[in-house]
Amino acid sequence: MKWLTGTTPAILKQLRAEALRTSTDNQQVEARVKVILEAVREKGDQALKEYSEQFDQVVLQELLISKEQIEQAYQRVEKPVLEALEAAKANIISYHQKQKQNNFMDAEKNGVIRGQLVLPLERVGVYVPGGTAAYPSSVLMNVLPAKIAGVAEIIMVTPPSAAGVADVILAAAKIAGVDRIFQIGGAQAIAALAYGTETVPKVDKIVGPGNQYVATAKKQVFGLVGIDMVAGPSEIGIIADATANPAYIAADLLSQAEHDILARAILVTNSQELGTKVAAEVEKQLQTLPRKAIAQKAWDDYGQIIVVEEFSELFTVMNEIAPEHLEVQLPDPISYLSEIKNAGSIFLGAYACEPVGDYFSGTNHVLPTSGTAKFYSPLGVYDFVKYSQVTYYTKAALEEAKEAVTILARKEGLEAHARAVDYRFKEEEE
Repeated sequence: MKWLTGTTPAILKQLRAEALRTSTDNQQVEARVKVILEAVREKGDQALKEYSEQFDQVVLQELLISKEQIEQAYQRVEKPVLEALEAAKANIISYHQKQKQNNFMDAEKNGVIRGQLVLPLERVGVYVPGGTAAYPSSVLMNVLPAKIAGVAEIIMVTPPSAAGVADVILAAAKIAGVDRIFQIGGAQAIAALAYGTETVPKVDKIVGPGNQYVATAKKQVFGLVGIDMVAGPSEIGIIADATANPAYIAADLLSQAEHDILARAILVTNSQELGTKVAAEVEKQLQTLPRKAIAQKAWDDYGQIIVVEEFSELFTVMNEIAPEHLEVQLPDPISYLSEIKNAGSIFLGAYACEPVGDYFSGTNHVLPTSGTAKFYSPLGVYDFVKYSQVTYYTKAALEEAKEAVTILARKEGLEAHARAVDYRFKEEEE
């Protein structure tokens, strides 16, 4: 864990230098992913099966998981888990329904109608990570906003394993309303969704978190398909003063550190004493953590406690970090909302801990990472629609606009543009 202290300009300079280093592309990963994408594009299902055997040590006869397999998995999941997933689903739906936007059409005025159509995407691919843990919550978070948006077909991909895809993942997919599930993972799964194969249909957009190979593959196929964002390791930033509970803060920092060894956990405080107590509490809580090895390495390598001199600098520094998750553990935290400029998901007060957002509050947990909260937003219904503009002009309305349109077209040297207007009045002039 690293301590950062000193003047705010010095702290900001160091944070920007770190961000620049971590944003440098991994050329080796880029090259390997390019090879995988090309292989899947050329060989289709055969490449997917070969990569599953190579990377996942699983020989697959079928890529598609049958409805019967999904139902059997659902029946094996414990009732309290299914009930918790259903409760989370209800909260996710109630929150995301408020994000829906409607079509609009201006009332006709002087022969002109302008409008906007909000159109759902036809087919979306959802990547659900496998590996060190099963994440049924990610299924709900990615699929339900797409369902609310009206997406016609949702295709899910998730890595295979010798024991099969986790029952709880398949149960969550059934609860969320996934249409088809394929047991493929990694960059090859992204390639299958982007290009299509004999079995896997091509989609219009790919969403969902994954490792650096998945993120790199999404970046490389962007343009052929849409993507939600290029996500990096999970991160949490906590703003706290001397009134905060160090045990709560330590627990919340570790809730992100246990995700993977690259996760970032950052405390920004104006109290050296609080920072010291939090550092000690993290070490204490680590001793009994089941995923201690992962969390310990993440905390050692990427954990930070930043001590600023003035209260106002808490927000200056955190806005530069632009964390994926931001907790504000200050008295009357709601009063500081206007100070927050960059954050993926904001948690206010000592009891709005980040895991509530991960699982239950209904806000989305697919969030911008690595400082991209400066220009990206959380996943939402708006990610699964596109907008088409509508324009209608009567002849009289075009005649009224004719001079302005042709002047601007000719000013830009685009004579054919001007003539497209002129020709509609050519017979009258003759």
